[in-house]
Amino acid sequence: MPADPPHRAGTPQRSTTSQPPSGSLASAIEVRRSTRRRRTVSAYREGDRTVVLIPARMSEAEERRWVSVMLDKLAAQESRRVPGDADLAERAERLSDQYFDGRARPASVRWVTNQNTRWGSCTPAEGSIRLSHRLKGMPEYVIDYVLLHELAHLLVPGHGPGFWRLLEAYPRTERARGYLEGVVAAQRLPHLPGARGE
Repeated sequence: MPADPPHRAGTPQRSTTSQPPSGSLASAIEVRRSTRRRRTVSAYREGDRTVVLIPARMSEAEERRWVSVMLDKLAAQESRRVPGDADLAERAERLSDQYFDGRARPASVRWVTNQNTRWGSCTPAEGSIRLSHRLKGMPEYVIDYVLLHELAHLLVPGHGPGFWRLLEAYPRTERARGYLEGVVAAQRLPHLPGARGE
């Protein structure tokens, strides 16, 4: 059953909101049951919320199963969407407007393949921001955090208290930092004996 954008499915009989399973990209899940919906299940993102539309007749167990399936489908779709340089520039402008009142305006934002020890970099004198290609395919909130981190350097050099105060405005700062720390830690794990290539 496809994940699709919002559409009218009739008046919901019941709507519930819950916290997602750990590791999910959304901060909350809203399940909307509809008496007009017979068999189809669909889901879409609405800001930080994931809305799952299901038939009213589904049991609680079916609801839990379908919520899990639809979260996986949405995550797979989102991981395939890789923004290009123009998308990054638009995203940086939007994030600057939303979190920094539009004060951080980079001259350029682009993906690079020569940053293997850092996620992003900024040259304030040139107004240029570069993001590591290793971020491609990571959750959007992680890419947004790295973009905001580099945008903040256009306003405050270094990593002092003023810099971190700017990033406090982004509600997923700690979550994104934890995700990136997990990626780095996983890369340091030893290979399992007997794995392919050994």
